[in-house]
Formats: sequence, C-alpha cells, structure tokens
Amino acid sequence: MTAPRENELRDRPTGELLKELSDQTTTLAKQEVELAKAELTEKGKQAGKGAGMFGGAGLFGVTAFLALTACVIALLATALDHVWLAALIVAVVYAAVAGVLAMTGKQKVQEAAPLVPEQAKESVKEDVQWAKTQAKSGMT
Repeated sequence: MTAPRENELRDRPTGELLKELSDQTTTLAKQEVELAKAELTEKGKQAGKGAGMFGGAGLFGVTAFLALTACVIALLATALDHVWLAALIVAVVYAAVAGVLAMTGKQKVQEAAPLVPEQAKESVKEDVQWAKTQAKSGMT
C-alpha cells in the first residue's frame, strides 16, 4: 500500500511538496495552539472553582481562629495580672507560626513545576517527529 504513495510523492515537484509540507505544518501548529488553549481553559475553570471554595473555607476559618484567639487570651489573662500581656504572648506565638508557614510555603512554591499544557507539549513533539519523517521520505 505504501509503494503507490511513495511513487506519487517522487513524481511530484519538490516545490509542490515543500508547499504542501508548509501548509500542513501551519495547520498542525494552529491545531496545537487550539489544543493548548482548550487545555489551559479547562484547567483554569477547575482552579477557579477550587479557589472559590478555598476562599469560603478561609473566611470561616479566620472567624473561628479569631474566636479561639479571644478564648486563649481570656484564659491566659486569668493566670496573669494584665490582659495586654496575655494578648502579647498569643501574638508572639502566632508570629512564630506565621514565619514557619511562610518559609515552608516559599520552599513548596519554588519546588512546584511550571504550568504547562502537557498534552499539547507531547503532541507537538510527536508532530515534529512526524514532520521530520515526512521530510526524509519526500527527499528520497
């Protein structure tokens, strides 16, 4: 089945083959860009929904944290002579926790891989390999 196709390619002028290759490559590149756009759009939608849920959880979490903070300060104030001292102790502990979380978070962000449309990337690699194969078979 491949012999007639190879003979057909050999009989065609090189300029025509190169134009066809150029047209196919342009079409392929456009399709790859569209695939990447679609993939990133879908990922963006999912991330947006998740971010909204995290936002709501964060709001209620902060409210609960503030109530717990007031409770801890009130508890410490019963053991100390001054309420302000109890509040200061709680603030220093929170600042230490925030520092550890910030440093750990920074490290995790740096370790994260960049967002790349993986399917489109792999498809482009396959397309480049295909184009090389086609170019070689057209020249022989």
